[in-house]
Amino acid sequence: MNQLSEQFNQQQQPSTLAHASSSREMEEVKGQIFMARQFPRNVFQSEQRILDACKRQSLAKTAVYRYPRGGAMVEGPSIRLAEVLAQNWGNLAFGVKELEQREGESVALAYAWDLETNVRQEKVFTVKHSKKAGGTIKKYDDPRDIYELVANNGARRLRSCILGIIPGDIVEQAVEECNKTLSGANKGPLKERIANALNAFKNQYKVTQAMIEDRFGYNADAFTEIDYVDLIKIFNSLKDGMSKPEDWFDKNANKKSGSGLGEAFQEEKGSKSEGKSKEVKSKKGDINDEPDAEGKISADELELSFEGS
Repeated sequence: MNQLSEQFNQQQQPSTLAHASSSREMEEVKGQIFMARQFPRNVFQSEQRILDACKRQSLAKTAVYRYPRGGAMVEGPSIRLAEVLAQNWGNLAFGVKELEQREGESVALAYAWDLETNVRQEKVFTVKHSKKAGGTIKKYDDPRDIYELVANNGARRLRSCILGIIPGDIVEQAVEECNKTLSGANKGPLKERIANALNAFKNQYKVTQAMIEDRFGYNADAFTEIDYVDLIKIFNSLKDGMSKPEDWFDKNANKKSGSGLGEAFQEEKGSKSEGKSKEVKSKKGDINDEPDAEGKISADELELSFEGS
């Protein structure tokens, strides 16, 4: 009789643990809803916090992606901006959960839940434990690689869920504020920033200046602030994996002649540095003399904007 009782208790134990876990999660959700109702968001304060965050250069540079599709240009807020929107909007639960891991694939859930209004967006998706690169399929079996693969795929779904909860006019204001930050609060001269951008495209994605000029339809020395902002959005799109270089640029454009702005700027910078060095040597008798700051690269914000992921 005692053996039968032990077997029965062992069979019931897994269901008891599952029930306890479910009850704990339910209590946590109830607690979140209670706190959200006790301390509801102030829409005007939330909006102001979002706009203040969009005035940061580090956020504005990664806030918007852009890529071509069907002959048109698609532009929207990136996952980084979506996270900032959710954090500052308040009383919003969001994230990505791996529901199940099977042989060769994972099933995951991305969700965003407004605890005040009980509006919820969620997306269930399947991620294959493989990736196609260079015409070959690479399979992943390391747990860390699988985790990063699921997280990267979940980021796009999470962004969609968050943007389905946050009011559209708030999102539009945030994007507009980020564009203002990019175009109006840069430190270095435009020529210097564009030259750094051209070098970043060449070094990280093998996109030459001729290819970029062919894309815009005129030489880089005629680029404006608006063109510079477009370059940042394209770079963000490539960095986030939303598009590929061939979606934007024609490789055959390398054969065409360009303005040579990037190379000319580097040569000009080198000659100025050499001139400054000679000037310092000629004045080495005076310990208070320092080299003139003219000619130094001071576009720190560009170097951050065009760095690798």
